[in-house]
Amino acid sequence: MRISDFIRNFVGELVDFACHIPSTRPIKMKIAIDYRLPHDWYTRLEGHDIVIFNDAESLDAIRDAEVMFTSFYQKVTRELIDTLPTLKLIAQYGVGYDNIDVEYCHQRGILVTNTPTPVIEPTAELCMALMMALARRISEFDRNLRYDDFQWGLMRNLGHGLYGKTLGIIGLGNIGHAVARRALANGMRVIYHNRHRAANDEGMTYVTMEQLLREADVVSLNLPFTPAVRHLIGEKELKMMKPSAYLINTARGGHIDEACLAKALSEKWIAGAALDVYEHEPEVTPELKKLDNCIIVPHVGTATWECRREMATAQEDNVLNFIQGQIDRMTTV
Repeated sequence: MRISDFIRNFVGELVDFACHIPSTRPIKMKIAIDYRLPHDWYTRLEGHDIVIFNDAESLDAIRDAEVMFTSFYQKVTRELIDTLPTLKLIAQYGVGYDNIDVEYCHQRGILVTNTPTPVIEPTAELCMALMMALARRISEFDRNLRYDDFQWGLMRNLGHGLYGKTLGIIGLGNIGHAVARRALANGMRVIYHNRHRAANDEGMTYVTMEQLLREADVVSLNLPFTPAVRHLIGEKELKMMKPSAYLINTARGGHIDEACLAKALSEKWIAGAALDVYEHEPEVTPELKKLDNCIIVPHVGTATWECRREMATAQEDNVLNFIQGQIDRMTTV
């Protein structure tokens, strides 16, 4: 074969090969972002059609959105989903997703993702902080010391230590493990209850729910919310707890019957409670606000600058992986 023929054949094959290479041109998607989210942090989404929406407002502008960025405060109902015929992905900001009708999304072929990793350590930190603040009455003393008639004294203003006490964790997932690690480091004994015994529970003891409620000096709720665990803690469970016990909830408000908890605290069935989440959030049962033995904070388990940025990065990662077709790298629910 002459060299000229070889070159001609080679070039022809090269052109034919190039014609079959998939286009690497970036895919442009319409992305709807809940106005409450830090949308100026999503710098890697430049080039896509971004629309900031506000609940019922702006819906006309996002009807053809393919991706939706949501937060816990945005209710993604069946009715809302039905108004978005081109929706392919809902990227949740946070680990919980009970604001989304996930079952209907699955029926519609819509992927749902969350950001479970960034929330672990800050939520566990808050849980321990509430535990210590409650046992040592820090919030109560801070309020009362601001008044001139506050009473000082050697045997006044006493709280309780946590060293050597028993912590009962309901829900030994990632956050539960992080709480347990901190409690063990503080010299506490840790017992826990799960649907199944955890594989990695070194230093902890698996017990029944009833045993946990009766033995624990502190009960911490660290499980996800589903309708099956609504009012997991009600009158029956509160009366099982020691009169000296404390209840901590940094999971979801629906786990506790708040009206019943208010009665339990006022009548001293238990010694105290600390809550970061509420049954009818953002409303708080009024009776709880009046009680010195109840600490209430406004759903701030993940509210650190570091965590919020990591959550935004994880949420953005999920969307970029989706756009690139890397579904196995997404944290789907």
